[in-house]
Amino acid sequence: MVLRIDITGLPAERLRFAASPLAELTAMLHVLAEPGHHPRLAGWAADVWSGLPPELAERLREAEFLWRSSRADFLVPARPRQSLADELDDVDRIDDETYVTAALITTCGSNRVLFGTPSPLADTAARDRALERAQARGALQEAFAERLLADPAAVRARVRDTLEQCAGAFFDAAWAGVTAHLAADLRVKNDLLRRQGIGAALAAVSGAVALAADGGSIVVDKLQDNATSAQGTGITFVPSDFGRPHLVAVHAPGWHPVVQYPVAEQAPSEPVPLETVTRRLEALAHPVRLRLLRTLARGPHTTGELAHAWELSAPEVSRHLAVLRRAGLLTARRHGRYVHYTVNVPELTALGPDLLAAVLR
Repeated sequence: MVLRIDITGLPAERLRFAASPLAELTAMLHVLAEPGHHPRLAGWAADVWSGLPPELAERLREAEFLWRSSRADFLVPARPRQSLADELDDVDRIDDETYVTAALITTCGSNRVLFGTPSPLADTAARDRALERAQARGALQEAFAERLLADPAAVRARVRDTLEQCAGAFFDAAWAGVTAHLAADLRVKNDLLRRQGIGAALAAVSGAVALAADGGSIVVDKLQDNATSAQGTGITFVPSDFGRPHLVAVHAPGWHPVVQYPVAEQAPSEPVPLETVTRRLEALAHPVRLRLLRTLARGPHTTGELAHAWELSAPEVSRHLAVLRRAGLLTARRHGRYVHYTVNVPELTALGPDLLAAVLR
């Protein structure tokens, strides 16, 4: 399963490597929302949460779906700037239609639900569909979607203010600590690009990113089979110190393709009993169960959502989920009339960094 980015005839200067304060802040927010994905940063996350003003902590929980399972596209800039304020100014220049659609993609599900025309801002049926999907995700998502569709300007201002508060609370200090590391990585990537070409630069980004044999596209190992184009816009690669092991790709229609890749060191995994490893590997041996696990790694899902995403029957999905649960890889929690399944990341981590990275990217 791949994302294919068409770069046929793309001038060399349209492929760029650059650091982004906003993208790194978004990676930090993801760590705060999902510390289990980042064992080496669990202490940092706990320290940040303990020091946050209560109002800011509540705001982060209120909108965490913008960065928890997948990233709202406007939070991973295609044209990185030197400062967070400059990048937030660029976000402010995005029209309401584009902003709302990008926010709803993450609010209404982690499978990149797309809203065409007429949009939920202009059409009652599309609005009802968006709210129904948001309701299935949870009460916070439903409330956020209702506010966003009723008053986009107010929600946009609140999101920006929340991100600006993060700067003083934790981002400025953390960003100062990683800029040298990111700059060193960018020097390596840009030198490879200049001296050896795009293939060598991509090989240094990740084993999950490669130049196609014909040189006309970049292939990224991601959950969905999809295609996009860098024609007329280019493609941006953004390094992240807080993002490991995730490989984030912005590829929605109308957006400049962006790939945020990890540069941090990987913490070693803890050993587990052979019997446990055997049981879990057997559970993961089935391709359908591995696909379900990769979907669930992006956020909680119901049986119905998984069945719809993969065009399977609900009973078939239930059988596969039962195997994964018996192996200790999933947890089920009831929320009203919905049962959401989530990945037990520590147990997955114990199987090794390669498997963890493959599932979580």
